[in-house]
Amino acid sequence: MNPKPTRRDALDNRERILTVAREAIAASSGASSGASNGVSLTAIAKEAGVGIGTLYRHFPTREALILELYRHDIQHLIDRAPVLLADHPPLVALRLWFDEVAHYGRLKYGVAEVIHAATDGGADDEYFAPFVAAIALLLKAGAADGSLKSGLDPEDVLLQLSVLWRLDPARDGEARAGRILDLIVDGLRTAA
Repeated sequence: MNPKPTRRDALDNRERILTVAREAIAASSGASSGASNGVSLTAIAKEAGVGIGTLYRHFPTREALILELYRHDIQHLIDRAPVLLADHPPLVALRLWFDEVAHYGRLKYGVAEVIHAATDGGADDEYFAPFVAAIALLLKAGAADGSLKSGLDPEDVLLQLSVLWRLDPARDGEARAGRILDLIVDGLRTAA
């Protein structure tokens, strides 16, 4: 027996909920430390133009909603690496990708604990290997054109990037992320 296909209006509702939730979490992340955990699901449903029951049919818990946003956003970052490489020299592509990762880190601030717990601290995260592979792709391209050191470990780079999830957007997080990314990129470059 084939499962019944999801109706178009249900898919539209789901996408509106995700869009509104992403915006609400981003807005509350910049407001104050940890505030995104207090984003009201009722307010999200209302802003998305759906009833609270519809929201709960798609996302039975706050954690389910946050994890779906995480999955979507991490997959977007993974997909962006080859696109940036196609359009830019490797060093530029790497920095642009890092900037997108930092932007995501600001959005993630305040909900990182939920993601960390749901993925067993990353051990059960189905996106870990593809994310590391995206970093490896960028590093390999930079090593091939001589702009980046060869033999860099993408997991080491990921560990360096992990500080981005800890930067409070309300406390000069964007400027600090830029400075930290400058330091990371400087350490990855070949000596000039």
